[in-house]
Amino acid sequence: MKNRSFFSPVGKKFFLGMAIILSSITLSCGDDNDRIKPIPPKEPTHTLFMYMPWSSNLTSFFKINIADMSDAIATGVFKNERVLVFFATSSTKASLFELVYKATDGTCEQKILKEYENHPCTTAEGITEILNEVKQLAPADKYSMTIGGHGMGWLPVNKTKALPFESSTSHSSAPLYHWEAQGDFLTRYFGGTSPNHQTEITTLAQAIENAGIVMEYILFDDCYMSNVEVAYDLRHVTRHFIASTSEVMAYGMPYHLLAEHMLGEVDYEGISQTFYDFYMNYSMPCGTIAMTITSELDSLATLMREINTRYTWDEDLTSDLQALDGYNPHLFYDYRDYVANLCADSVLLSRFDEQLLRTVPLASCKHTPTYYSALNNRQTSIERFCGLTISEPSTHYLADPKEETNWYKATHVE
Repeated sequence: MKNRSFFSPVGKKFFLGMAIILSSITLSCGDDNDRIKPIPPKEPTHTLFMYMPWSSNLTSFFKINIADMSDAIATGVFKNERVLVFFATSSTKASLFELVYKATDGTCEQKILKEYENHPCTTAEGITEILNEVKQLAPADKYSMTIGGHGMGWLPVNKTKALPFESSTSHSSAPLYHWEAQGDFLTRYFGGTSPNHQTEITTLAQAIENAGIVMEYILFDDCYMSNVEVAYDLRHVTRHFIASTSEVMAYGMPYHLLAEHMLGEVDYEGISQTFYDFYMNYSMPCGTIAMTITSELDSLATLMREINTRYTWDEDLTSDLQALDGYNPHLFYDYRDYVANLCADSVLLSRFDEQLLRTVPLASCKHTPTYYSALNNRQTSIERFCGLTISEPSTHYLADPKEETNWYKATHVE
């Protein structure tokens, strides 16, 4: 009798199939360590755009700012962050480049992305074109922007086309603007020293909106930009607004120290504290800085409208207000000090104070004991400070267009 296998051909196939099934069941019931690990979520990307249009006498300081940021990048700690710079080297020429970390030798190099000639940097269309190129070249989950130059807050460009050395003071030879002054220290309009190189705040807001960006923050490395009129104009195009109420020393922001707070997960308190620490130890120890949460500005405007409906400013009180500039008459006054002198209702003022603190958190609002102005070449004490200024009580003729600002229209009954 011939030996026969226990399994028939059909039985062999059945056994094989069952073995595979049992094997898969055994694997699926194995130890958790055998399971496929989920892919961790990608770290969010962040592009910082440093915008430095033509500003003539600040060009050498812009180069220092770029070098400082390069030093921070050369540490190699930034992985998901990119820094692009638009830098005008003359009134007609500019370039867009990226600051790139070189792991081979631990340095930072400038990678040229585009050259510009006679680019219209003071128009919404011109700025939008640059922003669209930044988006295309360095796409990211979030964008932030620094702006270097001279600053005059909300004041419209066409109102400052005065004679170069016209003065609002009794001294006819005194310069009208802080960037014309010959003080012991140079300080930092958004843009250059002449109207054809200066940009309206509303133009900037329109340009960013046209580019379809809502910035994580806009940091103005310019004088006199932390005023409520400017912040209100930018409330729809940036989540946070960082600026100085007063003149900024020509050195500007200490980017080599600020970079770790500015990139990745932004630390607004860290930005303000680092700025304060740096300028407390500077050769001219003067500096003011504040961060405004723009989503709170509409609520602030509503309260301001209620206050303005009930109270009218007494011009006799103007001379006692905390001014934060070197102009005569003053142009920029501490916003909270103005409201405290305007509003006689303690309950309403308390509501205002609560909303102001939600808008400008105390932890990100810093100032040295004094501020400096190149106009009068002196330091002036800061007794009261909320981080924002307002020009409403100003009698300076440059402030005459204040009723045309979006802030004024939103906070007054027509």
